[in-house]
Order: sequence, then C-alpha cells, then structure tokens
Amino acid sequence: MPSRRTVLAATMGVTASLAVGGTAHADDKSLRALISRMTLQEKVGQLFVMRVYGHSATAPDQADIDANLSEIGVRTAAELIARYRVGGIIYFSWAHNTRAPHQIADLSNGIQKASLKQPRGLPVLIATDQEHGAVCRIGAPATLFPGAMAIGAGGSPADARTLGRISGAELRAMGVNQDYSPDADVNVNPANPVIGVRSFGADPDAVAALVAAEVKGYQSSQVAATAKHFPGHGDTAVDSHFGFPVITHSRELWGKLDAVPFRAAVAAGIDSIMTAHIMVPALDDSGDPATLSHPILTGILRGELGYDGVVITDSLGMEGVRQKYGDDRVPVLALKAGVDQLLNPPSLDIAWNAVLKAVRDGELTEARLDESILRVLRLKARLGLFEKPYVTRAGVDRTVGTAAHRATAAGIAERTTTLLVNKGGLLPLSRRTHGKVLVVGADPASPTGTTGPPTGVLAAALGELGFTATARSTGTEPSAATVAAAVTAARAADAVVVATYNVTAGSAQKTLVEQLLATGRPVVAVAVRNPYDVAQLPTVSAYLASYSWTDVELRAAARVIAGRVRPRGKLPVAVQRADDATQVLYPIGHGLSY
Repeated sequence: MPSRRTVLAATMGVTASLAVGGTAHADDKSLRALISRMTLQEKVGQLFVMRVYGHSATAPDQADIDANLSEIGVRTAAELIARYRVGGIIYFSWAHNTRAPHQIADLSNGIQKASLKQPRGLPVLIATDQEHGAVCRIGAPATLFPGAMAIGAGGSPADARTLGRISGAELRAMGVNQDYSPDADVNVNPANPVIGVRSFGADPDAVAALVAAEVKGYQSSQVAATAKHFPGHGDTAVDSHFGFPVITHSRELWGKLDAVPFRAAVAAGIDSIMTAHIMVPALDDSGDPATLSHPILTGILRGELGYDGVVITDSLGMEGVRQKYGDDRVPVLALKAGVDQLLNPPSLDIAWNAVLKAVRDGELTEARLDESILRVLRLKARLGLFEKPYVTRAGVDRTVGTAAHRATAAGIAERTTTLLVNKGGLLPLSRRTHGKVLVVGADPASPTGTTGPPTGVLAAALGELGFTATARSTGTEPSAATVAAAVTAARAADAVVVATYNVTAGSAQKTLVEQLLATGRPVVAVAVRNPYDVAQLPTVSAYLASYSWTDVELRAAARVIAGRVRPRGKLPVAVQRADDATQVLYPIGHGLSY
C-alpha cells in the first residue's frame, strides 16, 4: 500500500496537524484550497455514497460484475470510483461485501487505493448499517451485541458506550469508518413496522442518554456515528421503504418527544445525522418528505439544533422519497434542503448527472456544493483518513471478535433479557423436573451473523446447560398440521419453550401457543422481536423478551431460562392490552426477577 507520505501528497497540499490522541486533522484553509482545485465532476461525486457488488474492489465474482453492470454501469468498485469519484461506499451483506473480516479489510483497502490514485485522490468514507440486533451487515466472527431495544431494557449508558467503543474498534479494523447507528427514534407506536426494536425505547430521555453514550463510544474508536432518522421515525405505521409515512405530532410534542435524542446526539458531538423519508406537517406543511425539506433540515436541524456536521439522506431508493418527485429531482432537492451526502440512489448515473446539470443550469451553485464537500472532508480529516486510510490483516486479528469482546457482549445481553411473566415461579426451569425440553416456534429469516434459526439456537444453548433439548421449527405462520405435530411432540416433553415473532390476534402463532398450553405442559414463551407479543398470550405461565433473535440475545435468554443468570431487564416501552389499546398491560420499567 502507498506510504503515509504518498497519501498526504495525493491530497495536493492538504496539511495535517496532530490533534489530541494523534488523530490527523486538516484545517479548513487547506481543505478549501483542495476543494478549489477540484473539477465540478469531482465535486458532484464527493456528495454520493453508493452501493457496489463484490467482495473485492478489482476482482469480484462474475455474478457481482453482472449486477454492477446492470445497476451501475461499471464492473467493479474501482471502476465506480474512477467514473463517478464517489466520496463514500456503503457495504451490504447481500451485495457480498461482508463475507469475512480479512476480506472486508482487503476490500476497504482496495477501495481506498482506487480513490487515492485518482487526481486529487481522496480517502473514502466506507459505511454500513451495523446497528446490532435485527439490523447487522457484518456477522460473526465479528462481535455481535444486543440491539437497541435490548440495550434500552438494560438501561445502562455505560453498556451503550462499551458497545459503541468495541463495535467501532472492530469496524475500524476492517476499514469501515462510518456506521449508520445509533437509531435515535423514540418508538411510541407498537405497530411501527420499520423501527420497533431498532429503537432504544419509548421514553425520550432514556433514549437520549443511550444515544449519546453510543455516539461517544463509536467516535472514541474513530468511527463516525450516525443518528437516525431525523426528525424522528418512531410513531409511524407505514414503512418508508415501501410507502410515505406521515407523523401527526404537534410542534410542541415533537420538541418534547422526537427531538430529544437528536439534541443529545448533537450535544455529544455526533459526526453525521441521517434524514427520514417522512412527512411532518407541523414542521413543514409543503407535503415534502423531511429529506427534501429546507425548513426541517436547514431551519430546524441546522438552525434550531445548531448542528453543523454531515447530514446524509436515508437510501434514495426507498419509496418514501420517490413518490412525489422523480429520481432526477430528488438529489437536487435534497441538496437544496441542506443535505451533504446522497445515499444509494437507484440510478447513480441519473442522480449524478441531475446534480451536475442543476449546477450548470444555475439551480444549484458550486458554492452550495462546496459547503457540503467541506463538511465531508472535515469528517474524513477528523477520522484520520488523510494520514491512515489503510488497515492491516494483523489489526483485524488483534481486534475483531476477540474472546474479551465476545464475553463483554454476552454479559451485556444477560443484563437486557426481560422477564415479563412468571406465574407460579415456573422459571427457572429445573433439570430434574423439566429435563426434556421441546423448543418450537417462529424462525424468521436470520439476521447476519446468526448460527441458525431461533429454535435451533435456543435448543443448542439449553443443551449446553444440561437439558435434553429438541428443536422443531414451526415458522411464523404454522399450518394446522404443523401445529398438531408440535402438540404431539410437546406431550412427550417435560416443558416447552416457544419462540414468538410479532404475534397478532388472528395469527397461527397464537393458535400454536394456545394448543401447547392445552397439553398441560409448562410453556415458556420468548418474544424474539417485539415485546408486545405478550399482550396476545395472557395465559402463558412465563414470558421473556429477548428483543431480537441473534445468537447473543437467545443464548442469554437460555441462561435465564436455566437459572444460570437472573433476569435484570426492564421494559423500555409500554405494552398495551390486546383488547383495549388505551389500557397499559405492562408499563415502561416492568420487569421481574427470581
């Protein structure tokens, strides 16, 4: 790889001075001088963060080359950078970017090399969505932590900061320098289909404390944290990937609820904030999504909240931002609203050329682009990327998925598992009286990094703890035959553990649990996503909430079931009654122990 001196020289005169801790920072004068030497095409490119298929920057598999040619018009990440000079790349597991730690590090180095060899070569912001829990792009052997709502159940800012510090260190070791986390939404709507357990909870002050802590953790490891989704996506019943949500909060309620975690993130020195493709009429009655709203992004986020860091859009391929305007108008309107980074447009060629044309036609000024480019370059400098853009395999081996990191994650998970119901002291199960356990239930698609479906992971964990455990997947919509087979198997067991996933009033999962209860066998239910499931199954003797179905959370739940650790989690959201949503069944803070 090029030397430190070569990298600095590639910036054509950007000077660096060492700040506290040895991080390289370029001053604004040097960065402005660099910007003044950039072509208009280079400036436009710096505003985009783009997906690309493949495990390698120069030699991806043929299927990934074909996908890149079809969607982007280039063969490789290196060609993407050469053609469009993009300032950022986003990694996805489905794009085959994140197969293994060494591979990720090599891909990151290849991307940096491809960018630095260009005229006025600049380091790249390499980003991913590593929220932990239900949303993760990099799996084991990297360390996987409980997700946000589980951390909310633990209620420990120290644990949130530790999560950010360790996860940030591992990401940085693999060359990922910007994480689209934490989620700063306050989830007050149990029907929210897109946020839910990705939020720390429903209490804005509690969410704010955990957001701030996680931000400080990530950024202490020189990874840019990203609070999302401004101005707050927590009270929607529509998924902005597929529709256009409307938030009906008043201006006053927004200030007391949704804004609180974002204010905390700004106070904590957050490096970037992601916009939401939602309409909030109380903040802007134009009918535009927040991503395209000047009153929201410039008037409120920049003006009222005093934020001058990087503002990035949520993915521009989502329907929430595409329903009112065409793909050629969206990036231009986002920049006019106050955005700095344009994330993952469906067609980069259309978006890139639209911004270029808007400048040439006078709709956007080059000075406006320069404002955003300066923020992006400041961030790259603050992260030390001008001096140290590359990573090493040795650094990966020292940092990623170490025994100490995994033990820390397991300990945090144990502090988050929440016991909601424990009638007659059923838990912990005894190996003497409940030695033969049947594990059944929902097996949703596994998040990145899980070793198998929830039933299998729970059964394996209980087996390691001395139980004879058998897994039987019944799925999220079990048929009558599947239910009957599970009931037959339950009669031969001493106890049943059933994993539930988003149970509704008429769901087959509810029928399954009710028929398992009718066998007379002790039934322990584990809500492996939303804790609201318990409202639909009030007769279950014991109910746990794990908040996600990743290995670390399920193994912690198994230890609670077996009595190896006592449950300590407290609900970070309220659970309403199933028959009357105006009545609270379990309030925020509810959580049992034994």
